[in-house]
Amino acid sequence: MIEDVRKKLFALTDEDFKAFNEKLVPGTGETIGVRVPKVRDLARELAKEDAEGFLNEMEAADGDGFYQEELMLQGMVIGYAKLSLEERFRRLDAWVPRINSWAVCDCGNSTLKFMKKYPEECFAYACKYLESEREYEVRFAVVTLMEHFVTEDFIDRLLEIYRKVGHEGYYVKMGVAWAVSVCYVKFPEKTRVLLEKESEEAGGLPDWTHNKTIQKIRESRRVSPEEKEALNRLKRK
Repeated sequence: MIEDVRKKLFALTDEDFKAFNEKLVPGTGETIGVRVPKVRDLARELAKEDAEGFLNEMEAADGDGFYQEELMLQGMVIGYAKLSLEERFRRLDAWVPRINSWAVCDCGNSTLKFMKKYPEECFAYACKYLESEREYEVRFAVVTLMEHFVTEDFIDRLLEIYRKVGHEGYYVKMGVAWAVSVCYVKFPEKTRVLLEKESEEAGGLPDWTHNKTIQKIRESRRVSPEEKEALNRLKRK
């Protein structure tokens, strides 16, 4: 089945996108060059036709031999397929350690809409990966929480979690900055309290993440020019 799926992916190759993508996501293994919407279409097809067969074969195979798009498919099918919550968690535990780029992480993660139906269980599941030493496993947790839990019920817990993320990986820190910027757009008053902290020691974010967060907020079209100017004054030297 994997070989048939690979043939379908190669039939969708866009050489211009392949060259662009390899510059955007360098050093993460080979890519086929399939645009994400087409990967999603194939994931939906697989989820409907034989999700179990595809996921079983993927899990049984050596994870180092897959193209980026195949790893995306694995994560997406877990999100799109009709599975019990227990099975979703089991399938995710097989996929998350294989994540080798921000693109695989974020594209797979965004399909996990089921998490909103079981918020407490899924929040706890995502949080367990915050304890990992592996960069993309921590990013998975950070982005999962951002994608599915920036809500009134979870915002206070989220801000405290993001403040404490200690992994030094670049893609973790970028993920935290992105996540806190999303928190600001949705809950500006609560998030501003965090950004007004003068230092990490005073209960704020680390300097680099703090400044990157403000940069990302200022790039948002949902934030007024006045707010952007006020936030700019909170940047640290």
